[in-house]
Amino acid sequence: MTREQICITAVILLYLCFVILTGVFIGRRTKKSAEGFYLGGRGIGPLVTAMSAEASDMSSYLLMGIPGLAYLSGVADASWTAIGLAVGTYLNFLLVAKRLRRYSVQLDAITIPSFISKRYGEKKPVIMCISALIILIFFVPYVASGLAAIGKLFNSLFGWSYMTAVILGAIVIISYTSIGGFSAVATMDLIQSVIMTAALAIIVVFGIVQAGGMEAVLDHARSLPGFLSFGQTYNPATGGAEPYGFIRILSMMAWGLGYFGMPHILVRFMAIRDEEELTLSRRIASVWVVVSMGVAVFIGIVGHAVSTAGRIPALEGSATETVIVRLSDLLSSYGILPAVVAGCILAGILAATMSTADSQLLAASSAFSENLVQNVLSIKLNEKQTMLAARLTVVVIAVIAIFLASDPDSNVFQIVSFAWAGFGATFGPAILCALFWKRSNRQGIMAGLVVGSVMIFVWKFWVRPMGGALDIYELLPAFLCACAAIVAVSLLTPPPSQEVEQSFETFRKGA
Repeated sequence: MTREQICITAVILLYLCFVILTGVFIGRRTKKSAEGFYLGGRGIGPLVTAMSAEASDMSSYLLMGIPGLAYLSGVADASWTAIGLAVGTYLNFLLVAKRLRRYSVQLDAITIPSFISKRYGEKKPVIMCISALIILIFFVPYVASGLAAIGKLFNSLFGWSYMTAVILGAIVIISYTSIGGFSAVATMDLIQSVIMTAALAIIVVFGIVQAGGMEAVLDHARSLPGFLSFGQTYNPATGGAEPYGFIRILSMMAWGLGYFGMPHILVRFMAIRDEEELTLSRRIASVWVVVSMGVAVFIGIVGHAVSTAGRIPALEGSATETVIVRLSDLLSSYGILPAVVAGCILAGILAATMSTADSQLLAASSAFSENLVQNVLSIKLNEKQTMLAARLTVVVIAVIAIFLASDPDSNVFQIVSFAWAGFGATFGPAILCALFWKRSNRQGIMAGLVVGSVMIFVWKFWVRPMGGALDIYELLPAFLCACAAIVAVSLLTPPPSQEVEQSFETFRKGA
């Protein structure tokens, strides 16, 4: 191991130790209850709410997936995705945040499955069971994609065993998540978002310098047909441009629909101490997501120019997702101080990964230990047993995710896109109808959850491969089918009970 690699390793290990110690410290101050563990006692401030929501959203695809996509085919795919995500972020804070915070408090709900179940006055927790199973089905591979990103990072940089790196990352995430719960996760997300921002800023400036300046970067991008076009895309196999039609634009913009159904983001709204502070959170989150996504796309463009200049190797396939790792490795070759900075940048990739994986582990843990074990199976636990069950669930889910992450050739962006579609098409329509449509009922929501989850698989593996006009991101058709199912079944079955309607009216009057 070279002197520079030792410096990078030391910085990363110091960062990981800091993460663990912070989690332990916050965990000791956290109220030992289910609400304290899963929602931080509903005492989270606006800055932490905003940055925690965005850091838990911007997983490894911010620093690996999006730059890799831009490096591979130019701005079209990556930019239309980023635009969809930016619009989705704003609308989620604007339309859902305050309503969900108020209604969840009124119903005394601390998880998304329990909110939906209580909203429709379930006597038997069928919706809660379906919701919890959906969370487990889609979150476990989502966590696995984050662990795979960690494995790729250390394997490509230091030549470490891929699985050793995956296990190390999982141990760190488990440690502070299981000890500190939501408060530790939210606080670490704020810190990690700062590190992610610094990493993006440093690497884009360094990359421009290595490519020969801004003009050199732009000249190179212009020389690649379709690389800078929003209506065309660059094909690296042929070296030519391909049309980027309306269907593909709509498909990538559809990513924004996912926000309405992300449990690990929605619980941030439920946890804020005062709903009026969500206005400030919305502004902070919207600005950050626009800037960070824009820089991430530009890093892919810069990275391609640096490759052409011969400063880093030419990258192909899933290896394009390591463009920031390659630039950081180049930076470390300039001496001890640059190596330390490179270590901080690579810690940013870890931060992006962990800030999502910790939130997903917590949401999956709540779905199992709180919703399935206690609510569905009616296994009564005292507070001490509840905390033990929650922490053990975090460990078990992480172990399963490690097993699923064992393939080093997995594509981070593809795994994230599938899980994102799963949540968006199931919980998105359910949450929107729960908050805005009084006539929606229990049967309709059950139909929407089932239809949305089934259509994700049907469209992804059977319909979309047919190509043509059907080659559209599975989130959009599944989301529309789930909405149609909720509306049709709700109107064809008896309206909600008077008690449920009265509860909705009480909520709406305060909205």
